[in-house]
Amino acid sequence: MAYVKWTFIIVFWLLAAAFLHYTLPQTDIARITDTYEKRIDPGDNRWFWARADVGTDGTMANRDVFFIQTRRADGDVMVYRNEDTGWGWPPYFKFDTSNLQAEAADLRSTAADPVWVAIKHYGWRAELFTIFPNALSVRRVAGPDVTVIPWTSIVILIVLAAVGWALWVRWRRFHRNRLAPALDSMGQRLDDGGSRLRRAFSRSRH
Repeated sequence: MAYVKWTFIIVFWLLAAAFLHYTLPQTDIARITDTYEKRIDPGDNRWFWARADVGTDGTMANRDVFFIQTRRADGDVMVYRNEDTGWGWPPYFKFDTSNLQAEAADLRSTAADPVWVAIKHYGWRAELFTIFPNALSVRRVAGPDVTVIPWTSIVILIVLAAVGWALWVRWRRFHRNRLAPALDSMGQRLDDGGSRLRRAFSRSRH
């Protein structure tokens, strides 16, 4: 039973960590090499696409999606999609997809004359499943070695930790004051009932 308990606990925290890693904003430093628009037909990976631009027909089976191509200082390539999140999840309330695409296009540069930008995004890049992180904002920075402190993620994690601690403390208090005594009383009544049954059975045999 202990193995089942710890397996459940480990799986739960792994899923929670994966959810937070996907949802919380991250920032990459790169230079934009190109921007383009492509017709997308979401399939089994539809959960990893956002939605059509707010105000348009979101019921279409396929739609045009903006993309931002980048290259990092170490030479790695990263491609971001650029979609509205609207009023949905994650709650970034992003409605400026077209404006962001125009900003990204204006910041394109070459290796000979690089313009470095900080791209805030959420999500993962999985080439096997054609999954792209969703860009939230783009801003110019001084160079590829600039340090960006993820204040948004830090604040969210602190709030989640505080809420989790408060719930845990209340649960422990409820368990100690209400649940544990009720379980002990129930167990005692079961033991007393079992003892009476055993005595009654013993007398019937004699």
